[in-house]
Amino acid sequence: MNIKPLLALCRASNLPTVWMNVLAAALLSDPGATVSQIVTLALALSCFYCGGMAMNDLCDLTFDRVHQPYRPIVAGRLSRAAAQAAMGLLFLTGYALLATAPSSSGLVGGLGLLGVIWIYNAFHKQHRAAVFVMGVARLMVYVVTALSLTGDINAAVWLAATVQTIYVVVLTVVARAEHLTPSGRYGWPIIPWMIALMPLVDGAVLAFLLSPIWLFAGVIATALTRLGQRYVRGD
Repeated sequence: MNIKPLLALCRASNLPTVWMNVLAAALLSDPGATVSQIVTLALALSCFYCGGMAMNDLCDLTFDRVHQPYRPIVAGRLSRAAAQAAMGLLFLTGYALLATAPSSSGLVGGLGLLGVIWIYNAFHKQHRAAVFVMGVARLMVYVVTALSLTGDINAAVWLAATVQTIYVVVLTVVARAEHLTPSGRYGWPIIPWMIALMPLVDGAVLAFLLSPIWLFAGVIATALTRLGQRYVRGD
């Protein structure tokens, strides 16, 4: 079975960016969090991310047929029914994993994240302000992680989340402008690189708040993202 179309649907190459978000939020909210708890939350938020990407392709079929024909559904490499099934399973799995977290507050946060994902995918082509919703969706990764571990969100988590949110808004504005270029594509892989650099943003914040060693973790996650993008497109 060829799973590459499913990986492309889920933008799986970008998952290291989510893992670094979760790691940053966990370290800043609960230094006593166990490796098992952090890994479980990373898996949960990965499911939400991949489910959100599947929803994005399902909502953007008309646009993708013209501007992004390489997407797996419009390219005929994955059926619409298979994408819908994958989306539902991913969201259910992500929510089930959140239910195992130390604090049940994470379940409320998970519902909020799901709502933000739906709002963005349903309306982002109609409203320019949706770029801010995309930023909020990424901010919610930090919120859900912190709530799942402690039931609270401290100032350090808000700082890390805000910095990343600003970066994601800028990234989204640049990405939305790509199809307006004469060729419909940038001449240099700007978007893949901007996505890959997201962990470095977390690494810089952690280096400032905790220890410079975490900047290296951001570099590793950035490298993993770029390596993954060689196999599966992340934009």
